Amino acid sequence: MSVSSAQVVTIEDVSALVSQQWGYDSFRPLQQEAIENVLARRDSVVVLPTGGGKSLCFQAPACALEGLAVVVSPLISLMKDQVDALRTNGVAAAFYNSSLTPAERNSVIEAIRSDALKLLYLAPEGLLTENMMSLLCGVPLSLIAIDEAHCISSWGHDFRPEYRGLKTLKKRFLGVPVHAYTATATERVRQDIASQLGLNGPAVLVGSFDRPNLKYRVERKAGGIDQILNVVHQHQGESGIVYCISRKEVERTAAALDALGHSALPYHAGLSGIDRAKNQEAFLEERVDIVVATVAFGMGIDKSNVRFVVHSGMPKSLEAYQQESGRAGRDGLEADCCLFYGGGDLMTWKRIMESSSEASEAALEALNAIDRFCKSTQCRHKSLVEHFGQAFEQEDCSACDICLGDLDLVDDALIVAQKILSCVIRLEQMYGADYTAQVLTGSQDQRILEKGHDRLSTYGLLDQHPKGAIRDWIEQLIGQDCAVKYGEYNQLQVTERGWQVLRGELTPKLLKPATKSSRKQRKTDPTSWEGVDRELFEHLRELRRELATEQAVPAYIVFGDATLRDLARRRPSTIQSFLAVHGVGQKKCDDYGQQFLEIINDYCVEAELDCDVTSATAAPARERPALNASAVAAFPHFKAGASVAEVAVKMARAESTVQGYLSQFIGHEQISDPSPWVDFATVERIRTAIEAVGDDRLTPIFEQLGGEVPYDQIRVVVGCLANAVSA
Repeated sequence: MSVSSAQVVTIEDVSALVSQQWGYDSFRPLQQEAIENVLARRDSVVVLPTGGGKSLCFQAPACALEGLAVVVSPLISLMKDQVDALRTNGVAAAFYNSSLTPAERNSVIEAIRSDALKLLYLAPEGLLTENMMSLLCGVPLSLIAIDEAHCISSWGHDFRPEYRGLKTLKKRFLGVPVHAYTATATERVRQDIASQLGLNGPAVLVGSFDRPNLKYRVERKAGGIDQILNVVHQHQGESGIVYCISRKEVERTAAALDALGHSALPYHAGLSGIDRAKNQEAFLEERVDIVVATVAFGMGIDKSNVRFVVHSGMPKSLEAYQQESGRAGRDGLEADCCLFYGGGDLMTWKRIMESSSEASEAALEALNAIDRFCKSTQCRHKSLVEHFGQAFEQEDCSACDICLGDLDLVDDALIVAQKILSCVIRLEQMYGADYTAQVLTGSQDQRILEKGHDRLSTYGLLDQHPKGAIRDWIEQLIGQDCAVKYGEYNQLQVTERGWQVLRGELTPKLLKPATKSSRKQRKTDPTSWEGVDRELFEHLRELRRELATEQAVPAYIVFGDATLRDLARRRPSTIQSFLAVHGVGQKKCDDYGQQFLEIINDYCVEAELDCDVTSATAAPARERPALNASAVAAFPHFKAGASVAEVAVKMARAESTVQGYLSQFIGHEQISDPSPWVDFATVERIRTAIEAVGDDRLTPIFEQLGGEVPYDQIRVVVGCLANAVSA
């Protein structure tokens, strides 16, 4: 038969089971309602944000109900992680997929037939084979759960055609309730999910899309990886994900981070399946801190303690960004989400979509939405929540660059905007953003002079501002629909809203980088690190890593960061007090309790600290200096004594490019001796010229030397002398 026998299970029964096996004393928002729908055998669509506890909504009732729960999951890695976590909590679970040996597959089939499992994980194509369908028709089923259910909708951000076959489940398994779960789904996608699966009057539960523990920051790309490094330094030794648009950028960024002493590995579809699995496991087991990846990485990565997610380019949709950034802070603790976008990202994604036949109306609409988000002046939390059709009532989220004052509003935004748009008109709406910015700064570029644009009334109107700031303002005006890009070369055109600005009828918002003194401190959860002994936390983290390695499971499956912090805060000395810690259930207490208690006891004895406490003084957060390392790949060559010419040959780069790498190397390594690149006599001439002009700017020095010494040599000496002074 297909339906499990009648059985009365109450929410109180499930709550007691959750406390016993998972160590949680309460449900997260909407978890109880979702579980009650399962117990009532009513189909449902459940949308909870990443970290909202979707899995528990079907795992917990599946353990309490009679029969087998079938879980549809899109990725082998996701199945393995969830099954490992369930087994750690004492739940009989298995997956069936191509990663198993024939003997292992036979073992799972026998477990299905003998009613030895509570949950079985399958890919959609694995479930829909006739052999598997026939096998499952012969055993009692408690429920069918569809994870990552947005994949069934062409309006979802990650449509997968193989999911469409799941519409046969309601017909094949009569009376078995089907439940769809996802983290990102607009109203249109939710309706499409219910329709495609043929759900019968489903309950639709939509949790808040807001993740208050995540701090969002969006910046225009400044080039290189220095912006990424600034984030990494703030989270030294912590887990993070860096997303890049292209495979080439993934490889380059991972190599640079690793060369600078940050353990990082690449992940993209161009790697072999073995290498991808190996790198992912190293990240999950905390043998490496950072994964640099394309969007091929991450769906269902159930790692709770990711402390930062960086996008080095614009994602392809707000749904994708919500899900990818949502992989940070799944344990509810604070985490940083930083998006660095470039003016060309929009066109890059369009080219990728067109080459892969993904350029549908829905995909392009989603792409334009994320582009507007990047250039928006509205609270990031508010923008994301409202995109998914929910209201956001807070005036200040205290957790994004806008609300924290990382960016200031330009005081005379109307005048600045009018000057920019006027220049677009004077240029007959035939030029792009970069050229327009050059005209506004009063550039002496040959092209501007040849075309006579230095004689325009708008020429040099914003010469008191850097070109980069003007480029940002142009993008912000585009984001507020005051101008649009058109044509093959992204020429600018003023819209109707732009004409309203020119007439003074509408004032746009323009942002500028804030000074440090104007930035507000982020309001963080006072319990996150309060009272936590940082050194003890690291000892516990090391034990967790060892246990995870022994069991070949991701580290967070042993305990999440929130549990380790609570252990380092409470410092329990007995099994009873250990059980009172957040996230500790009976099974994990039995498995790990004694080992963690020994570490805590030894630490407290050595440090002369009390055990069984509830508060302590937290150590201050560490500060790390920022580095500029956009040419890190060249650094080992310079360290080995190679010349600029030699490095240029090895890296297949122009010497002028490698000369720039050398300048960055000198700054990064604080080199004070220029002799490997400039002979002694020339160094002395440059030193004398610097003293004569009283300035370290290159042009006055070059002129003092009569133009006889190349700028490249002057730059090397100036950099080295500056390092010597600061040493």
